[in-house]
Amino acid sequence: MHLLDWIATYGAWAWVVGGLILLALELALPGGVFVWLGSAAVVTGLVSLVYPLDWAFEFAFFAVLALLAIFVWLRFFRHRIKPTDNPFLNQRASRFIGQELVLDEAITAGFGRVSLGDSVWRISGPDLPAGARIRIVGAEGAVLKVEQA
Repeated sequence: MHLLDWIATYGAWAWVVGGLILLALELALPGGVFVWLGSAAVVTGLVSLVYPLDWAFEFAFFAVLALLAIFVWLRFFRHRIKPTDNPFLNQRASRFIGQELVLDEAITAGFGRVSLGDSVWRISGPDLPAGARIRIVGAEGAVLKVEQA
């Protein structure tokens, strides 16, 4: 009940301060939710400064604003794909999909190794002798999936 007493005592400023705290949390815990909750709290505080409201109505106003903001964010903005000049920046293995190579070592028991650039990659696929041509068809973690080309 201390929280309700604090909000009742400080009124609109409690919403503004709480909203700023939530916005600061977004810096430490990114994810996109705290920014909408913090914005809703700040707007609730600013509306309460202009139009004095009962604390129960303030909570209801905040809840509606927060749910509306999160819904709009999830529905329209969260899943937008942003074009980039380097789409495989943190997906090194995905860069190699589609490349054809010659095996340095044979694939035995479903696994082998191949040199790509400055690295040696573990590969999985059908058993093949050294010198066979392969095509990289996928990646699972740091293991490249290959098939005979």
